[in-house]
Amino acid sequence: MTDHLEPRLFARADDIRAIGEAMLACTLPKADWTHEAHLSTCAWLLLERPDIDIDDEIGGLIRRYNVSVGGVNDDHQGYHETITRVFVAGARDFLARSGGLDLLAAANGLLAAPEGQRDYPLRFYARDRLFSVEARRDFVSPDLAPLPSV
Repeated sequence: MTDHLEPRLFARADDIRAIGEAMLACTLPKADWTHEAHLSTCAWLLLERPDIDIDDEIGGLIRRYNVSVGGVNDDHQGYHETITRVFVAGARDFLARSGGLDLLAAANGLLAAPEGQRDYPLRFYARDRLFSVEARRDFVSPDLAPLPSV
């Protein structure tokens, strides 16, 4: 993970929706699948897409998107199950605490919150455990602190 970087916030909710829809349609340019895009798409799915069961579908959606832009999902690159699950748990916790924010405020708030920081998973995992092949393939339980539960 990286040092704290200031997030690039969104100006319009429609920009968030467009990123999420393009990711689902596998038309989002690879360069646009940033940390901010990941988290804003997560917020959008949780807030506005109840037709998508994020717990059951997020892994397949991201893997499919990765392949569509020429990426590979293997033991060293592409989709990472544990990191995804940590950020989904963090997003849910942030949204539950924030109560009733619209999409723009929720996504930008999440990006600015501790749950939106790139190193957020390291609050719960030792680096070696988090970046293990096992954690990339499947969810592994935290070894430093329990994940938030909503």
